[in-house]
Amino acid sequence: MSLVIAVDPGASGGIAWANAHAPAFALPMPPSVADVIGLLRDLTRGDLQAELWLEDIPKFVGKAIPASSAAVLFRNFGYIEGAATALGLRVIMVKPHDWQKHFKLGTKKDCASTTEWKNKLKSEAVRRFPNLNVTLKTADALLILDFAKNSGAGNNSDAALM
Repeated sequence: MSLVIAVDPGASGGIAWANAHAPAFALPMPPSVADVIGLLRDLTRGDLQAELWLEDIPKFVGKAIPASSAAVLFRNFGYIEGAATALGLRVIMVKPHDWQKHFKLGTKKDCASTTEWKNKLKSEAVRRFPNLNVTLKTADALLILDFAKNSGAGNNSDAALM
């Protein structure tokens, strides 16, 4: 299995990664474009088969996401996709609904609040990655990573394309 990187591009998002020769790791979203590019470059050095699974973003956010958070989300998404493409990574977009459905935790609508839903996702990430210090910032990226690995990521098969 080649390196698989999973990214939650939200304002409080994170980046997680793993390959066959090492355990998973995760970090909160680096603070600048240069930091993200540096991290991706360091992670993928020499791995020509690396994949980046990027959480796709909604095309319309309405009242669900404040404008300031939406601006950061769209900005992060754009520069991560651009940096990954420039570094020659295979970029696979994954819709939140698709990776969340994989874990059979219900939906955000089943919870009384966004906080309750985020804590539910974090608990699942803690369960799946007990040796990591999972935070609200890294939980989604780790779950996207788990979803990617269970979807054939790192094998460079067309089945991993979404």
